[in-house]
Amino acid sequence: MIIGAHSILYSRKAEADREFLSHVIGLPSVDVGGGWLIFGLPPSEVAVHPSRRSGRHEFYLLCDKIEDFILDMKKQKVRCSRAQQLTWGYLTHITLPGGGKLGVYQPLHKRPKSPRTGRRNRSSKSGRK
Repeated sequence: MIIGAHSILYSRKAEADREFLSHVIGLPSVDVGGGWLIFGLPPSEVAVHPSRRSGRHEFYLLCDKIEDFILDMKKQKVRCSRAQQLTWGYLTHITLPGGGKLGVYQPLHKRPKSPRTGRRNRSSKSGRK
């Protein structure tokens, strides 16, 4: 039974990017040992796009008002690209301290409901992963 999704951002400056996600973006986290943080995300969605090669993945954060997000980032001295209006939403990009780009968009498309798994967030102490 699927209980969630786990995304990974690779970075040359992982500590700085973790600090950014925690203190600038405001994502809650748990320390799973040795300062290794796993961040909680709001409800998520996944789409499958056609491609000439498989194995390529992208990660975006969603916001409710792109201009408010850009203003908030500006207050925190984080540069955002100019918002682009696309058919599916308003898109901006920020650069993480580690140099990676992170897309943030205000969706204009319909959003699916989050599935109910009937399970609570549990640790895998039972040995199952």
